[in-house]
Amino acid sequence: MTRIDRRGLLRGAAATAGVSLASPFLARRAMAQGAGTVNIFAWAGYLNDEILGAFQEATGITPNFTPYGTNDELLNQLRANNGGGFDLIWPTVDRVPNYVEFGLVQPIDESRIQIDRVLPSAWENSTDLGAVVDGQRFQVPTDWGTEALAFDRDQNPLEYGTASYGDLWAEGAQATVRGHSSLIGLGLWMEAEGRLPRPLLDAFTDEAAQTEIFDAILAEAIERKGSIIQFWTNENEAQGAFRVNGATIGQTWDSTAAALSEEGLPVGFIAPREGALAWMEGLSIPAGAANLDGAYEFINWFLTPEAGAMYTNATKINSTAVGSDQLISDEARAFFAAAYPGDALDKLWWWPIQESWYITRRNEYQDRFLSA
Repeated sequence: MTRIDRRGLLRGAAATAGVSLASPFLARRAMAQGAGTVNIFAWAGYLNDEILGAFQEATGITPNFTPYGTNDELLNQLRANNGGGFDLIWPTVDRVPNYVEFGLVQPIDESRIQIDRVLPSAWENSTDLGAVVDGQRFQVPTDWGTEALAFDRDQNPLEYGTASYGDLWAEGAQATVRGHSSLIGLGLWMEAEGRLPRPLLDAFTDEAAQTEIFDAILAEAIERKGSIIQFWTNENEAQGAFRVNGATIGQTWDSTAAALSEEGLPVGFIAPREGALAWMEGLSIPAGAANLDGAYEFINWFLTPEAGAMYTNATKINSTAVGSDQLISDEARAFFAAAYPGDALDKLWWWPIQESWYITRRNEYQDRFLSA
C-alpha cells in the first residue's frame, strides 16, 4: 500500500504557493454556467447552510443536500436507485471500486475538472487508493481526515507517544467504538505487540489471510468487550456517547471530537502511537446523474481555496484545495496541531482499497463481535 502523509500533502501545497489562487470565489451571476438544482448525497454534517448558500450565490445553482451516516448506507441507497437519484456522492476513496463494480458511478471527464485546484499529491496518491479503476478516474479527491482517539481531558487525559488503541480495551475503560473499524484499531495494537499471525494489511488482499488475522482479532475483542460502553455507526451516535452516555475515550472521527469541543465539552483528539486511521474522500458522479453541468460546477467550486477553508473550519476535516490552508481559522489550525504532534503525520495508516469480498467478510466478523 502506498504510504501517504499530511507532510506530503503540505509539500504539494507549498509547491503551488507561488501560483495565483483559483478564480474569484463569488462569480458574477452573468457568468454563472450552471442552472437548476444539483442533488448532493453526502456525509451528515459536511455541508452546512453557509457552504450551500455560498455555492448558490457563486453559481446560481440550487444545491439539494441529503445526508447519510455510513459508507454502506450510501452504497445500498445507490444500488436501490440503480445509480440514480443524485448528481454527486461523497464516498471514501477506498470504497470507490465497489461502486464501479456495480456500475453505479460514471468516469470523471477530467477535461471538465480544474485539476490545478487540487493538491498534486492528493490527485496523484488517490490513484492508488481507489479513485482510478482500470485506467479511468471515478473520483475527484476533495478532503482527508482520520479516525483516532477522542478522550475526556478531565477524566481520561492522553498524551502523544503513550496514547494507544490499547487504551480503548483496557479494563475499566468507558469506551465507544465503531464495530468494524475498532477491529482494525485493535489489530494495529496487536500487530505492534507481535500478536498477529501475519501483517494486518494481508487481510485486505487475501481471503484466507483475512480469516486467519480476523480470527485472532475477534477473539481478543470478545475477551475485552466489557471495556466498551457504546457502539456507534454514525456521527450523532459517536457524539452522544460522550455527551450523554458516559464515554471517556473513543475511537472516533476527527469531526466528532471537534464538534464536542466546540460545544464546550473537555474532549480532545489525538493520534495513537500505532498511527491514526487515515482516509481520503472525494466527489463521484452517479451513473444516473441528471445534472452533469451542475455536478461539475459544484466540484470545481468546492476546490476553490475559499470553499475548502470554509469546509475545514466547519468540520476540522482537511481540504485538498490548493491555498485553503492559508485561509483556515486559528481554531482549525490549533485542532490539527494538537491531534498530530511529533511524528504522528509520518505514522498515518491509510485505509487500503476494500474490495467487495473483504467488506462481506468484515461485516460478518463485525456482527459476530457485536452479538457476542
